[in-house]
Amino acid sequence: MKIGRVMGGVVGIVVLVGVVFTAYALMTVTHGGNEQAAQPVGAGTPADLPAQVARGEYLARAADCEACHTTPGGEPFAGGVAFKLPFGTIYSSNITADQETGIGSWSDDEFVRALHAGVDKGGRPLYPAFPYTSYTGLSREDIVAIKAYLFSLPTVHAAARPNELSFPYNQRWALSLWNAVFLKKERFQPEQGKSEAWNRGAYLATALGHCGECHTPRNAAFAMDGGKALAGAELQGWMAYNITSDKDHGIGAWSDQELTDYFSKGHAAGRGTASGPMGEVVGYSLQHLTPSDLSALVTYLRDVKPQQAGAPVPSPMGATVASAAGTASLGEQLFVGACAGCHTQGGQGRQTDYAMLTGLRSVRDPHATNLTQIIINGSSLRVGGQEAFMPAFGHAYSDAEIAALSNYVVSHFGNQQGALSADEVARRR
Repeated sequence: MKIGRVMGGVVGIVVLVGVVFTAYALMTVTHGGNEQAAQPVGAGTPADLPAQVARGEYLARAADCEACHTTPGGEPFAGGVAFKLPFGTIYSSNITADQETGIGSWSDDEFVRALHAGVDKGGRPLYPAFPYTSYTGLSREDIVAIKAYLFSLPTVHAAARPNELSFPYNQRWALSLWNAVFLKKERFQPEQGKSEAWNRGAYLATALGHCGECHTPRNAAFAMDGGKALAGAELQGWMAYNITSDKDHGIGAWSDQELTDYFSKGHAAGRGTASGPMGEVVGYSLQHLTPSDLSALVTYLRDVKPQQAGAPVPSPMGATVASAAGTASLGEQLFVGACAGCHTQGGQGRQTDYAMLTGLRSVRDPHATNLTQIIINGSSLRVGGQEAFMPAFGHAYSDAEIAALSNYVVSHFGNQQGALSADEVARRR
């Protein structure tokens, strides 16, 4: 953390400098409000929420709680998800109503305080991998509804795994200093002059869905840079793309239907397919939003200040496919042998649209950031009761082979000059 250059020489801040490096999911931009104010416009649940879906269940899905508190194949909300940081690993906690290892003994006030102020039942600071700097904008009513839903579920006895952070990053008390500087304990308030749909979308994006936690770059103190909201950022090896209204670098050129398809299905033809962390967001959260909330989210994102950051966005279906000449390259040989069966040599995808390659941001990136992650680790997207799956090739291919394959796909389908080296692949592993 570079905050030390501002407050250098102060011993307490030196410790803080180390700890806040771990806080990769922080946010500084929240909306003003009063703790006891009535439920504001934008909060709550939409009018078109199906009667069989509980209010708290819907809000918990919109807040994407399960993605961070459920391990693959594990019990829902029992915690244990690893957040790997440059200085160690933080594990998510059990948020079932188990009295000993979960939050079963927490009162409503204590649960609200955790989301608004980032402290646990005993008042200890929580590591801000838990995005309380966004959740602080939530209304009390919505937080209590989420707690009621969690308490209605089966309890799971699962003790939290100890975090694996070295000194000084394991000093929780220092987070109080960071919070004093960056945490704005304020509730969301609707913006005057904006439509009800816009304000609902703002609440979904900034507080409940906390989009900026991944999609906004960090400042020198590793807090969200409010001047570059949603301009895109790299997180744990994945690129969270620019989702501002800029037409060349963001989503300004996407149609409303394309955005809705991406959020609800994880795929927009010729635009992108959700993978990695974004695939989890679609699978656990966005696909469950009602039509009115999807529309509100689109309305808000349409109005986000445009930012010219990140790689230019390709036009739908607009990739130029390079023609092969002479002896096939290593990358081409690998693609034809292992990839073309599902993706086809033209990149249109076979049997499923999720296998389409043409027009995607991931193949437009000369550094192949997300493409490499998918090749190494595979991809799984559960949406609409079905699974779109791609196997991992990380153990089958060497670093040089993965670099060659990635560069070929970027060149062949993205019309970009691939710049990935074997050394960079090794680092990304």
